[in-house]
Amino acid sequence: MTIKFGTDGWRAVISETFTFGNLRLVAQAIADFAREENDTDPCVVIGFDTRFLSDRYAAEVARVMAANDVQTWLARADTPTPAVSYTVVNKKAAAGIMITASHNAPRYNGVKVKASYGGSASVDQNRRIEKHLERNLASAHGPNLMDFETALAQKRIIRFDPAWAYYEHLSTLVDLDTISAAELRIVADGMFGAGRGVFGEVLARGRSRVHNIRHEMNPGFGGIHPEPIVKHLGMLMSTIQAGHWDIGLATDGDADRIGAVDDQGIFVDPHRIFALVLRYLLEKRGWKGRVVRSVSTTRMVDRLAEKHGLTLVETPVGFNHIADEMLKGDVVMGGEESGGMSIQGHIPEGDGVLMGLLILEVMADAGVPLHELVTDLLSDVGPSHYARKDLRLSHPVSKTNMVRMLADDSPSRIDGVVVEELQTTDGVKYYLEDGSWLLIRPSGTEPVLRVYAEALEEERVRSLLEFGQEVAENA
Repeated sequence: MTIKFGTDGWRAVISETFTFGNLRLVAQAIADFAREENDTDPCVVIGFDTRFLSDRYAAEVARVMAANDVQTWLARADTPTPAVSYTVVNKKAAAGIMITASHNAPRYNGVKVKASYGGSASVDQNRRIEKHLERNLASAHGPNLMDFETALAQKRIIRFDPAWAYYEHLSTLVDLDTISAAELRIVADGMFGAGRGVFGEVLARGRSRVHNIRHEMNPGFGGIHPEPIVKHLGMLMSTIQAGHWDIGLATDGDADRIGAVDDQGIFVDPHRIFALVLRYLLEKRGWKGRVVRSVSTTRMVDRLAEKHGLTLVETPVGFNHIADEMLKGDVVMGGEESGGMSIQGHIPEGDGVLMGLLILEVMADAGVPLHELVTDLLSDVGPSHYARKDLRLSHPVSKTNMVRMLADDSPSRIDGVVVEELQTTDGVKYYLEDGSWLLIRPSGTEPVLRVYAEALEEERVRSLLEFGQEVAENA
């Protein structure tokens, strides 16, 4: 059996590798880890999303924790990942466990482990959990199990609602009064995930009107991946166009990512959300500090940082790398192209709910539609066009070897434009003299080559992607 933790936990296909038996083994390893973190009075927080069996998986993990004398706070209902992560900090827990496969297809489920600081467990912490798992298997130790009802009666497991403390914390980061005064008309697309109904609950006491779609319990997610990207948001876009709403907000399966649709029914990608919120924090709130983005994220962020004399930090893909920078302090905002973002004063965790609320505040403060804000942003630090392609390879390859090969064969020009700089932070990234860039990044877990490009014109983006595809075919 091979169970490996990636940058944000363990994911596998339900009933193939993700089974109750394997989950108990993983839970025992996490319990051992939690007791290492706090050997006197360990505590964990457990949440789950809306996927098939997620609630039962969470209860099974709680049984293991209780049997290992780890105090367990178990969510009563499906809950956003950032709410669970905030609760870890709020309750001073040794760890958090979220049963979710995030934006993956419905056949998957998974386990996200959160560290005591409220962000994803570090690479070292994940390795420690894996070592516990290996040792337990080798020695036939555990998993320990306790009857669920007995654990409840003895208060080793306590059912609770993580939402309200989390909502109260969000109210310290977002100006809900400004949002209320604008009387915005909002469509909230829960994508059948754990973020369903959340915006309506946070804004319930104000004058915003929130219309929920895809907020019912549907473990199959309506046959789509619960990922807030344009190809999955047709219903949200048509709802906006049919009802003359001000904005649509969509969260992924566990609500740590955000996507938006403007008042004209046009998708607003995370790059533009990141840049709009960052500009607001810098210019309206006057915040200072470092700005952190992943290697695959828009350079509009770079231009905003430069304009305000701030340091820009580029990280590999994965919010855990952004979290590392946030834990050092002095970070205004961090984010990545997938829609995971966070700000100063919050946990080092991507939070789609927070980012959706901040976009509402930006709109309310400006008093103009979202499409006008995007147009103004592009005239200020753009223009910017972006695209990505995922290319299947014929067989798995060594990421290190492919990066070395791409770097060694790096061209001096791409499509006639001079390559000014080559970076290998995560994959190979070509910075061109016209301000465009191309990133070719092999996946570390599957035979896929991801090709990203950003340029001032759409045609230029297409040319860069074609070059990247040609490289992939040669590889």
